[in-house]
Amino acid sequence: MHKTTIFLFVVLALASGCSNNKKSSEKSAETADTTVTESKFLNEPLVEHIFTADPSAHVFEGKIFIFPSHDIDAGIPDNDLGDQYAMRDYHVFSMEQPGGEVTDHGEVLSVDEIPWAGRQLWAPDAAHANGKYYLYFPMKDKNDVFKIGVAVSDNPEGPFTPEPEPIAGSFSMDPAVFEDEDGSYYMYFGGIWGGQLQRWNGGEYAPDGEEPAADQPALNPQIAKMDDDMLSFAETPKDVQILDENGDPLLAGDNERRFFEAAWVHKYNGTYYFSYSTGDTHKIVYATSDNPYGPFTYQGVILKPVQGWTNHHSIVEFNGKWYLFYHDTQLSGKNHLRNIKMTELTHNADGSIQTIDPMNN
Repeated sequence: MHKTTIFLFVVLALASGCSNNKKSSEKSAETADTTVTESKFLNEPLVEHIFTADPSAHVFEGKIFIFPSHDIDAGIPDNDLGDQYAMRDYHVFSMEQPGGEVTDHGEVLSVDEIPWAGRQLWAPDAAHANGKYYLYFPMKDKNDVFKIGVAVSDNPEGPFTPEPEPIAGSFSMDPAVFEDEDGSYYMYFGGIWGGQLQRWNGGEYAPDGEEPAADQPALNPQIAKMDDDMLSFAETPKDVQILDENGDPLLAGDNERRFFEAAWVHKYNGTYYFSYSTGDTHKIVYATSDNPYGPFTYQGVILKPVQGWTNHHSIVEFNGKWYLFYHDTQLSGKNHLRNIKMTELTHNADGSIQTIDPMNN
């Protein structure tokens, strides 16, 4: 596999638990005026030679590996089903440390290599088990129905070889695989609107399936424990309940808090943190539980809205510090042509997470 090393130096000036990237030009003391130009963005893109989004970050082999989606400009008008997000392959990126060089390991999997593929290789994730690396990806099959597939490699940088069929019992999109401290692996997944989760509301696929009424409980993300082979589910997927402060399910009309897409789970001081995107209100929020299955109680906002419609993230610990990976549209200004970023994330003494504003307001 050809590897291209991008000498992209990402400046992470860590202040108040966040990174603050600035471009400045200073004139000498003898000059009357001093000009300082500050980016309106909190962080600068990690990758600039291609468009990337939905970054799933993991620490493998002592390095940070990022598994994002790869945006292309297919000339498709924007719509609520996300047809403009016409991704066709994946690249894997790595960095030795935050602020270091970012290496593009090239194309590791494409639509053409997946036997059951229809279209749209959306947000992936990865896991390491059994001496292998597993790349989990959502894709519409030849009937235009989202399923979740898996591809395998001996190395985190790929290339990955796809299984001939999607994971049995999988549906919708945005897989995120969490490894618990006891060695168990769980996949969290789902997304409404273009992610088709509402089409499975009755337990069976219904092409005309709709969201619940605004005063009814919101659709839940899904969880399934992975089988030891990491290629299949060990159980039928179950709902992940997200509750409000009173112990009641979040409602479908609670757009500020209800689940839309982009599930992610990390564990901190024995507590499970389930974070996700609110979609049309453009925030990354989180809920907590003492059990990987939940129920999870809503806690607050991790990331305020970015520039661009979508908001999708991951959270990883590296050398004792926590980092949030996310994307925006700084390079293109177009919703479907995004770029990945990272910033430091801080847990407060009480376990809450400090809210991050991705813009320098």
